[in-house]
Amino acid sequence: MRYFIEFSYNGTNYHGWQKQPNASTVQQELTKCMSVLLKEEVELMGAGRTDTGVHAHQMFAHFDTLSTFNSDKIVTKLNSFLSNDILIYSIYKVKEDTHARFTATARTYKYFVSNKKDIFNPNLHLVLKDLDLDKMNSACSYLMGEQDFTSFSKVNTDTFTNNCDITKAVWTKEGDAFVFTISANRFLRNMVRSVVGTLLDVGIGKIKVEAVKKIIEKKDRCVAGTSVPAKALFLTEIKYPKEI
Repeated sequence: MRYFIEFSYNGTNYHGWQKQPNASTVQQELTKCMSVLLKEEVELMGAGRTDTGVHAHQMFAHFDTLSTFNSDKIVTKLNSFLSNDILIYSIYKVKEDTHARFTATARTYKYFVSNKKDIFNPNLHLVLKDLDLDKMNSACSYLMGEQDFTSFSKVNTDTFTNNCDITKAVWTKEGDAFVFTISANRFLRNMVRSVVGTLLDVGIGKIKVEAVKKIIEKKDRCVAGTSVPAKALFLTEIKYPKEI
């Protein structure tokens, strides 16, 4: 039977989601605990790969098992065994052909920026310049729809296409923080952080609003802005069809 597991994690102490040799990852920690509790080798397939230091308010993974178990009890035991930076919410059955990564229809990320130092929120990205929110939101219009986002992708990746369909891209002000929210059917490696870096260049007046359109058209990572730090990036929502 196939199960989904829903969870959150603070990515500060991890080299991202996916297993890596000689590095601590969320997938590695969660797989180890699941295998011990179910008394069998469990393989977890995540909804996506987050980079080193990136956080997830909502993340899903699927696994197959022949074991029968009480989901609530397993969730309680997992939360007692795992470190305090991983939190399990639920485990539930899904259809056998449901895939945590490929069945997902949309993903949403948020990035948090401030121009004021906040010692109680170390995850904020500090930009000690005034930001023009209107110009940044104007530049967001060039991101919308399905396009080739090679200019914002890490080079030499193994993706079959660099096309993504962005359905939402907007900056808002929440207290002292500037929050960038972006939703799409899929994201390329390092894409959100390089998009944010480029939009911040617009916000501080380093480049013009219209430059974003030209950056996308060139399909060249070298022409886009610098990737911002991972610590302020959060995966906040993953959507699936109701029928799963």
